[in-house]
Amino acid sequence: MHQSKYAQDLLKKFNMQQSNPAGTPAEVGLVLEKETDEELVDLTHYRKIVGCLRYLCNTRPDLNFSVGLISRFMQEPRQSHLLAAKRIMRYVQGTTNFRILFPKGEVDTGPELIGYFDSDWCRDKNDSKSIVEYIFFYGGAPVSWSSTKEPMVALSSCEAEYIAASEAACQAVWLDALMKELQLEKSCKVKLLVDNKSAIDLAKHPTSHGRSKHIETKFHFLGEQVSNEKLKIEHCRTEIQLADMLTKALKLERFRCLRDSIGIVCVNANLN
Repeated sequence: MHQSKYAQDLLKKFNMQQSNPAGTPAEVGLVLEKETDEELVDLTHYRKIVGCLRYLCNTRPDLNFSVGLISRFMQEPRQSHLLAAKRIMRYVQGTTNFRILFPKGEVDTGPELIGYFDSDWCRDKNDSKSIVEYIFFYGGAPVSWSSTKEPMVALSSCEAEYIAASEAACQAVWLDALMKELQLEKSCKVKLLVDNKSAIDLAKHPTSHGRSKHIETKFHFLGEQVSNEKLKIEHCRTEIQLADMLTKALKLERFRCLRDSIGIVCVNANLN
């Protein structure tokens, strides 16, 4: 599944087809702020770029974080925001033939629905809200992904992970219902993987104490799903946390490793 022709048309539309390709869509440690002394850029032009890139995210989860980042500055885009958007297009320039590959036939893991979720505590310096992201796989291929800001400020990394888990749980329940509607079989219950053990303990034993009693009731939906055995939440090592790509800008080697792991590959094809 790909949008290679659309990516090429996008680059041509904004005169970026001859730009130097970038290895990653965002620089490591990139921080964009709303309140800056930089000059404003053309609002319509900036919104067109962001809108086109957001549509490209439908088949390119590797763009999700960086495009989500520049989408926060649609009201008053500055020069640094436009440069970040052009960096994404430079990355697209070098990866127009990349696409999601769905394995043919049965895979080793069987037709399981597996979700990875993660959060980056207080990532946004403008409002101190954390980034929540998840990516779901079915039969070894990505089928759903998201990278957004949490609706509230988390007071700890555990709380941020727990809120992210609740968001992922809602998506997992919806995907499970969709698969039943499509009469797709699963080998077992939906599995959620996270690299934070405190969030797992809180989901399995939602006792009221100083660390969790202030968390809004709606986020305890996760604990209900786990206790009803509709979801299975497990720990995974940070090194294999595939949702890390949707959390922050990564170094080139790490970024490429995760991109390959989630099933985005380069396929040379005639696009005419």
